[in-house]
Amino acid sequence: MSEQTTNNVEHELQLLEALANEPETTQADLAARVGVAVGTVNWYLKRWSKKGYIKIRRIDRWQWSYLLTPEGVARKTRLASEYVEASLSLYRRTRNEAQRLLSEVRAAGYNQVVIADESEIAEICRLTCMEMGIDIVPTAPTVPVLTIDGTKLTLTWSPSPQAGQAAGQATATAQDHELRTP
Repeated sequence: MSEQTTNNVEHELQLLEALANEPETTQADLAARVGVAVGTVNWYLKRWSKKGYIKIRRIDRWQWSYLLTPEGVARKTRLASEYVEASLSLYRRTRNEAQRLLSEVRAAGYNQVVIADESEIAEICRLTCMEMGIDIVPTAPTVPVLTIDGTKLTLTWSPSPQAGQAAGQATATAQDHELRTP
């Protein structure tokens, strides 16, 4: 599942959950809760109505009632399952890649790494460091840096006398290994 597809599944699931929790609402309120455009909400509602996932009833000029049908509840359940599966798949792939990169750090004679991010992906990397006994330091000129860009992990090596390189040598190599999102 691509990152765009995962986002669509997440938005659709969030909208269905919002309707299940508060069926009498406005499209603007739904859009604000989920963080999408009102036009996107309108598109989903029309689509779901045609597919029989919701029944729409007007309450007043701007407020509507959107009731999930049994088919809508089944759709919400399927989306929740897909979302959990995609999230666990991303977690496993990120963890495996972090373990591989941190094994390279360990094999090069390091026991510290800098993690240059604060995202959830970085948190997976931090937990992997703890598990592997690698210390995380805020910054150090001679410690490898694990950078996270979306779901891409990059390990950058700094020159280090401890790792067998001459002091003052200005050559650094980066090994890029991209994780594909679900």
